Amino acid sequence: MTIAPERPAVIEAAPSVGERRRSLVLLRATDVYALLGAVAAALSITWLLFARLLPFSGTIGFLAVAYGLFLALYGLLVSFDENGPAVRDRLAAVVVQSLGLVMVVALAFVVVFTLWEGRKALPHLNFFTQDMAQAGPLDPLSAGGILHAIVGTLEQIAIALALTVPSGMVCAVFLNEVPGGFARFVRTVVEAMTALPSIVAGLFIYATVILALGFERSGLAASLALAVMMLPIIIRAADVVIRLVPGTLREASYALGTSRWRTVWHVVLPTARSGLTTSVILGTARGVGETSPVLLTAGFTAELNSDPLSGPQVSLPLATFEFVKSPEPTMIARGFGTAAALMVLVLLLFIVARVIGGRGAGRLTKRQEHRRVLASRRDAERFAERLAARAKSETPMETRSEQ
Repeated sequence: MTIAPERPAVIEAAPSVGERRRSLVLLRATDVYALLGAVAAALSITWLLFARLLPFSGTIGFLAVAYGLFLALYGLLVSFDENGPAVRDRLAAVVVQSLGLVMVVALAFVVVFTLWEGRKALPHLNFFTQDMAQAGPLDPLSAGGILHAIVGTLEQIAIALALTVPSGMVCAVFLNEVPGGFARFVRTVVEAMTALPSIVAGLFIYATVILALGFERSGLAASLALAVMMLPIIIRAADVVIRLVPGTLREASYALGTSRWRTVWHVVLPTARSGLTTSVILGTARGVGETSPVLLTAGFTAELNSDPLSGPQVSLPLATFEFVKSPEPTMIARGFGTAAALMVLVLLLFIVARVIGGRGAGRLTKRQEHRRVLASRRDAERFAERLAARAKSETPMETRSEQ
């Protein structure tokens, strides 16, 4: 009896089921519904309280009550689906995001309101090419301009930056690279000067430079007052940025036998380039909008004075202050136009600073890359010449040994 061989069992492969794609979106539909529902309920209840039930009134009070009810209702709706820590996390996120939204709305309102109020003066070309020497409060907007204020602001800020940027960077490097008791004392003084009122800086320069030394009111004196305001801001911000540079970079530079100043110049400062640019921007923003130091040290003039060493010189914030004091609508329009020009000037300065110093660490310009290629070629040629000379010097010795 012959037994037939068993056939191997065929195992059918199960149909492959693709892996479900995991959603990376943190915002769910229930979160949106809870947010919109809390907003609608808070506004409805607040309107009912203010309009029907209670004798309340006022826009600020309405917004405050509506915001408090919104947080309470949003927390209640989220608690139906989440636990306690998640509810607190959602409430904290909503508070932070709403505060950021308020800041953005306030900034947009200031910019739009300034541009809207200065719309009558900005279209006139003479507003940027003339001064106010031949124009008065009753003259139309087709006469006079702010050329004297633009020139004064540019010269004063340029002189102040020329004084504060090198000294501020050197002081910040000293605070980080030369620790000790004196460095702690300097850091304490810098932190105290950060909150120095602008009028005190103006009075200091007025008392020391103008009264004690006998210099006249000028754009240079105003630049010195602005430098007093800008210097602690630049030092403090640069100190924080340099402190964030990893210590391993310094240790690697020292391990190669590099001196301290070359380590700072070639390692620390290039690494913190973008942060140092931000510190300069913060200092410029502090100085470019000051009015009282310029009024005390440079005075006010309606004529163009391009010499910062002698004579009164006006700036854009001071011109804005003087223009809006007048009850005439044309002067008020000039004031808002001057404020709009100041905002545009600050924006241009920020863009220039970002272009100059916004390049990240290790990124080179085309000129620097070309210089690096040429240096590499010179090094390669020098090494080749050294190897050739060594080979020539070893050849006679081998010939002598064979003989």
